Amino acid sequence: MSGPAQQIRFCKSRDGTGIAYATCGMGPPLLWIGHWVRHLELDWDSPVWRPWLSMLTRHHSVVRYDWRGCGLSDRKGIQFSLERHIEDLEAVVTAAGLSRFTLLASGGGGTMAMAYIVRHPGHVSHLALYGSQTRGAVARGMAHEQVAETHTNFKMVELGWFDERPAYGQFFTTLHMPDSSADRLRSHNELLRQTTSPANAVALLRAFFEADVLEIVPQVRCPTLVLHAREDAIIPFEEGRLVASLIPGARFVPLVSRNHILQDNEPAWQQFVSELDDFLPPSEKPADMSRLSLDELTRREREILEIVARGLNNYEIAARLRISEKTVRNHVSAIFSKLGVNSRAQAVARARDAGLGRGQVDRQ
Repeated sequence: MSGPAQQIRFCKSRDGTGIAYATCGMGPPLLWIGHWVRHLELDWDSPVWRPWLSMLTRHHSVVRYDWRGCGLSDRKGIQFSLERHIEDLEAVVTAAGLSRFTLLASGGGGTMAMAYIVRHPGHVSHLALYGSQTRGAVARGMAHEQVAETHTNFKMVELGWFDERPAYGQFFTTLHMPDSSADRLRSHNELLRQTTSPANAVALLRAFFEADVLEIVPQVRCPTLVLHAREDAIIPFEEGRLVASLIPGARFVPLVSRNHILQDNEPAWQQFVSELDDFLPPSEKPADMSRLSLDELTRREREILEIVARGLNNYEIAARLRISEKTVRNHVSAIFSKLGVNSRAQAVARARDAGLGRGQVDRQ
């Protein structure tokens, strides 16, 4: 079962790692940093992630990306750390042309999101966190028996990666979704195997365990909604409470669930969706998008918008029109302002509603 059309592109993080990102939906820009067990090509077919995507793309242009070492992003020779993850996020924001946007993050993505906001104040208009934490388990301090249990869990992940037996294969997914159906557990476990390698998975989990943003969380300065499942077995409920208590003015919403990855067939899902809808800024929809007027654009701006709508980047546009890349950037900024959009994805959507960008991409 495929979902709405999405555009998959690639960008480079600071250390040269290739990061795959996708845009889908229409409306104000929303960047979603979800769980690392995802794959841009497979998410819409997942019974776990399809409800999330359907919900988010109703009123927003959603930008999401595969974590480094996972999905369509580079997988070989990868370094994992909080700093590298922040750099990946910065690269995606720049490549997607996001100037001001809503940010939704969960798990380790929430830790990274808070650090990003402190470094880039003013870029994020609203922050929504689900199942988040200020520090990973190692940074919080682990008892000796917890350390031993963690090493055992890592070993289970490595051993059970390609083992079809339920005792191994569903160990990881059951921890994250204890109240999910057997079919969904099997589906998610298969997605896990297609997402990355066991070595990358363990290295990524270690980075999550060591991440620590406790000291800077109070510097987050944007409207914030924090939601957390009461019986989350992956990130303790108390961590969610701590996040909400440290961010000035943040609102905390407890959810009656045991699932770290919330399911659309449990009662907590409706509360989650309702709270998120109430919190996110409303989308401003023109009366008739199909009759969008481009009269305010100059001839050159309209020409560039036509090429943007066909999926070419600024470098490719500059080469095609024989002008500097800086000139292209200036024209694109003017186009954004005149169309009242905040991202390249929104500009593309508006242009295509007006009938632009329908031809074949001809990269010279």
